[in-house]
Amino acid sequence: MTPKTTDSSKTTITELMIPAYSNLGGKIHGGVLLSLMDKVAYACATKHAGNYCVTASVETVDFLHPVEVGDLVSMTARVNYVGRSSLVIGIMVMAENVKEGTSKHTNTSYFTMVAKDENNLPVEVPPLQLSSEEEIITFYQIMFRKKLKSYIKEKIKQNKEENNIDKILKEIESERCKVAINES
Repeated sequence: MTPKTTDSSKTTITELMIPAYSNLGGKIHGGVLLSLMDKVAYACATKHAGNYCVTASVETVDFLHPVEVGDLVSMTARVNYVGRSSLVIGIMVMAENVKEGTSKHTNTSYFTMVAKDENNLPVEVPPLQLSSEEEIITFYQIMFRKKLKSYIKEKIKQNKEENNIDKILKEIESERCKVAINES
């Protein structure tokens, strides 16, 4: 299978933020932005894979700045990492206030997509050709994120198996919660 560059599947979607997308505070709903991010991740992954792709997971989405009604939001997606059938798509979201001529970076996120064949089974994707030092570092950082995610999953499983209710109650007593177990 011939490797593909990150530029070969780079995808940008731009959309005007309209009042119907806003919450009661006049800011754009995070869910609207997540939906658009999912669309651009799908388009980018499908271009690279040459097959239908589905969203497997979304890594942390931190909203750095609010998006306003009237902003032009551009989401740029590119393949940052590929496994056998999975692709990690990095998405950068920028909001542009065209009246003021300003732009702001509102969020960055990583979507893991899986390529599927006509029988809905995972299918191999082309390797990723890394053409710059930045692309190599980003690929490596995704590898690190994957290892960290596996480590955290294992630790959570281990913690769940080791904990008992008395230990948990001791741990959470300084947290902002009230324990009210109805023992009947």
